[in-house]
Amino acid sequence: MRSQEPRSSSSCAACKFMKRRCTLHCLFAPYFRADEPKKFAKVHKVFGASNVTKILNEVPEPQRQDAVNSLVFEAEQRLKDPVYGCIGAIASLQDKMFQLQHDLAVAKARLARCSTRTSYPSCSTTSPFSMLDGEFGMTSFDAFVVDQGCGLTTELRQHPFP
Repeated sequence: MRSQEPRSSSSCAACKFMKRRCTLHCLFAPYFRADEPKKFAKVHKVFGASNVTKILNEVPEPQRQDAVNSLVFEAEQRLKDPVYGCIGAIASLQDKMFQLQHDLAVAKARLARCSTRTSYPSCSTTSPFSMLDGEFGMTSFDAFVVDQGCGLTTELRQHPFP
């Protein structure tokens, strides 16, 4: 665990940023090492040092590293996208996941169809994307329904965030 590691004599990134002397019991030292000054600068810019102190004091010691990692991620995303912040990043990843689920369902359906009929025209060596348009009775994949094999279906729709 980082908090048990001995520190060098230099100040942590937080104390350097705030231009104060780093003590032996500095709350920030185990999580904001001296060689990572931008890490604390981002967190400080978004949350402020006093709020980070309050958060770290409320979190149990074993979970503090995870809390700091979350604060750093949220701060980086908020600086990249001031409107949506980390929600925009999560929504983007969800969109990618939905698209990949859709692509997998299409590939499984096509594979199942090709394994039953090897002479089916779309089972040739042409590009698989050229055969998808209208393949399942639709021209857009915005509302594609995936059968999960047990009678349950998942409807995949475009997420409202970018």
